[in-house]
Amino acid sequence: MNHHPSYRVGQTRWSVTIATYVALVVASTIYVYPFLIQLGTSFKTDEDATAHPLNPLPQTWTTNAFHELAQVDFPRWFLNSVVVAVLVTVGRVFFDSLAGYALARLHFRGRSALFGAIVAVMAVPSVVLLIPKFLVLNQLGIYNTYTGMIVPLVTDAAGVFIMKQFFESIPPSVEEAAHIDGAGPFRTFWSVTLPMSRPALITLTILSFQGSWNELAHFVVSRDKPSLNTLTSGVATLVSGTLGKGNEFPLKLAAALLMTIPVAVLFFIFQRYIMRSAEGAVKE
Repeated sequence: MNHHPSYRVGQTRWSVTIATYVALVVASTIYVYPFLIQLGTSFKTDEDATAHPLNPLPQTWTTNAFHELAQVDFPRWFLNSVVVAVLVTVGRVFFDSLAGYALARLHFRGRSALFGAIVAVMAVPSVVLLIPKFLVLNQLGIYNTYTGMIVPLVTDAAGVFIMKQFFESIPPSVEEAAHIDGAGPFRTFWSVTLPMSRPALITLTILSFQGSWNELAHFVVSRDKPSLNTLTSGVATLVSGTLGKGNEFPLKLAAALLMTIPVAVLFFIFQRYIMRSAEGAVKE
């Protein structure tokens, strides 16, 4: 029996759709599977984690790993990470937006060269700057202090670049009323331009918090006191384990799981705002 051509076309489309969904499910499973292993292993015993490392389902459910974290000063690491991440995020949002506005709106000699230098900094691998960072911090006397951990991170080239590009997308006409009323550059920036930049500010906030929360290299060279460990440097000390205590997979992955939660929550709450265009910024 011969089928109508439209029937064959429809059947082909359904086949392609099904194949696409199957491929997406497989790809998603491969991507999510390591996280499921992390989640499941956090509730395993050491013996279960060693015997079944790739099985995300614990043979025996236990929360011992989370109780053990309190004994390795995990709460202190968490507090240090919160303090550093919050202060760095606030600093980056303020200073990066201020620098971005100056590069976008203020006309001064060397502006193009300065912006070019900022872009060039983005291409420099951060590992190259580790030894100079250590020498500078040591010379200034802020090594092994919160100041040394926070101040070098309060500005970054990528944040300045993001804010400059967004400010340039806002028509200068929206600032004319402020100029007519006698507002200076900072007043115009603070009262007019900055409130219109919410999409870029939210994006910068998320990236800054995520970057400072997950930072490790800088904290390795800016302090060596155990009391100043953040989650990244503290969890890194767990990776080597302790002789005579086994692999301690549940302890390590439980720490990594708790470390992931704040950034994941922040991202899922604000993801729809990331670089959304400024709707209704200018009403004609």
